[in-house]
Amino acid sequence: MSNSVVESEEHQALRAAVAALGQRYGREYLARTAREGRHPEELWADAAKLGYLGVNLPEEYGGGGGGITELSIVLEELGAAGCPLLMMVVSPAICGTVISRFGTGAQKRAWLPGLADGTRTMAFGITEPDAGSNSHRITTTARRDGDSWVLTGRKVFISGVDIADATLIVGRTEDATSGRLVPCLFIVPRDAPGFSRSVIDMELQAAEKQFELVLDEVRLPADALVGEEDAGLLQLFAGLNPERIMTAAFAIGMGRYALAKAVDYAKTRQVWKEPVGAHQAIAHPLAQSHIELELARLMMRKAALLYDAGDDMGAGEAANMAKYAAAEACVRAVDQSVHTLGGNGLTREYGLASLITASRVARIAPVSREMILNFVSHQTLGLPKSY
Repeated sequence: MSNSVVESEEHQALRAAVAALGQRYGREYLARTAREGRHPEELWADAAKLGYLGVNLPEEYGGGGGGITELSIVLEELGAAGCPLLMMVVSPAICGTVISRFGTGAQKRAWLPGLADGTRTMAFGITEPDAGSNSHRITTTARRDGDSWVLTGRKVFISGVDIADATLIVGRTEDATSGRLVPCLFIVPRDAPGFSRSVIDMELQAAEKQFELVLDEVRLPADALVGEEDAGLLQLFAGLNPERIMTAAFAIGMGRYALAKAVDYAKTRQVWKEPVGAHQAIAHPLAQSHIELELARLMMRKAALLYDAGDDMGAGEAANMAKYAAAEACVRAVDQSVHTLGGNGLTREYGLASLITASRVARIAPVSREMILNFVSHQTLGLPKSY
């Protein structure tokens, strides 16, 4: 079966074009930016100029008019070239999607053109020190004060806050009728008084830094609220499903990159008469990794198609499954690739050793594999909850 049956010619052309851009930069470029403690501005700017960053955003605001399907292709291919852009998961995929779906006309005009052309970025703040995966325990609260909102709380493991013009913060506000706290989203500018950040020291070698945020009576105008005050989880999951799909793309790209390195090495590394790739102990695990990555990619494509078609419930299930499958496939592909190269797999020259840590990220964030198994056991299989 030809690839065009599974993927349109436009998507194949997008893949090829993004792959060419990624190969111009590559793994060493990204590793160098991380070592230098800076962000990959050059690649970000080039990807923006070519229209890749905003491919999922509406055309009327300077985007490509596509969906998460197209954006996931961009991230996967950059990852396969060794230079994925983590902020793509956050800025256009989560924040851009939420604002384009639920934002006011003024919010769309203010943010979407900049998110699309890369001149503005937005971080996303949901995780809290004491809440973990339990969004019902989020303690960042928003209260009305005249025409303003006042936010108080803490967030942790928030990516790229230092370069983001604003952070889309998940808070909770009291529902007027029931008195229950419901989640709502606020755009908090980087320089808002009372909004402070501190870097979390990570073992992970990445250009994007992680931050702990403190919101100390941060006063915001009424129009900082995105969408309806009582829309709650609907708006939240409008951003979380694309996040899971894009995390899958990130993991699949990384797995493909590692696998390609190992396959190339196994074809040329000769110890006995034949290259080591002739031995099934080397060949079979690499073939298995390829199969697992392809299967995860199919589920990611399904999730993206469902999301772009407006099926939020169906997309939620598929996005969780895609993220789970991609993370597992990525970890195993990286592990097997390092093992294939032996001692060379741990050298800086081959650039695989740092992926041992990086590949674990998709198992943990934005939601752990255990929470995905909980979701599938409750939502899909109808098993009773344990919590």
